[in-house]
Amino acid sequence: MSNLGLTLIDDTVATTHAWLNRLVALTGWEDKQRAYRLLRAVLHEIRDHLSPGEAANLGAQLPTLIRGIYYEGFRPAALPVRERSKAGFVARVQKAFETDPMGDAEAAIGAVFKLLEERVSAGEMADVEQAFTREIRAMFP
Repeated sequence: MSNLGLTLIDDTVATTHAWLNRLVALTGWEDKQRAYRLLRAVLHEIRDHLSPGEAANLGAQLPTLIRGIYYEGFRPAALPVRERSKAGFVARVQKAFETDPMGDAEAAIGAVFKLLEERVSAGEMADVEQAFTREIRAMFP
């Protein structure tokens, strides 16, 4: 047991903060709450573009707390989404920023893809990327 409670919980909170700090650096934003909203929105869009099996494969590589965020509202029977355009993907992510526009949405989404590329195995990211249309793959690093 750690000073704050369970080591597992303390570790996943620290890991989540590390991911968010890295995303703040990649976006150039100074607001960790915005970075969280961005991460959550992009993870949900990625998840919803994958088959249920591939969504589970990606989820297995995420830290515990981020995995919970990823699976929030998960409906495997509805996967993958039918509308697969880049404009639709970006628009759905932007819904999390209706009252606080994120500016260059494609660059912000690309920052999440970069974060995932840094933290998830190359093989898994290759599988994830292949699930997307060519126009969406253009946002990957």
